[in-house]
Amino acid sequence: MIKKVNILNKKAKFEYELLDEYSAGIVLTGTEIKSIRDGKASISESFCEFSDSGELFIVNMFIDEYTFGNHYNHQTRSQRKLLLNKKELKKLFKEVRNTGLTIIPLKVYINDNGFAKILISLAKGKKTYDKRQVIKNRENKIQLDRLKKK
Repeated sequence: MIKKVNILNKKAKFEYELLDEYSAGIVLTGTEIKSIRDGKASISESFCEFSDSGELFIVNMFIDEYTFGNHYNHQTRSQRKLLLNKKELKKLFKEVRNTGLTIIPLKVYINDNGFAKILISLAKGKKTYDKRQVIKNRENKIQLDRLKKK
């Protein structure tokens, strides 16, 4: 019986306007993938950035220590390399440098082959008045649902 792993960044859609989505692989050690399969990871405060050599890394991703890992355990918060095609990396690098967009992770999941993948998105930060409008629309929808229910 295979457990479905789905680690989400719930604040991403509220904080950012999402533009393009990409599915990337992650370079992990043995204890890191075991912790992810247990669902003990968080991407709520993480973001992606490019290194000097043009590689994409996820920063501030929390993966809890594996309970049976003894002295071979990993660091909980470290930079982890993301795997994308060269064409996708160039496109993302150009967008981040020229237009000032950010790359944020949306979801960590295990694909059918058993590999850990991360869904990243090119995003633009929302202004506070945009966030207030989203909250207002959500509250209006809740009010309408209550009236329909009565």
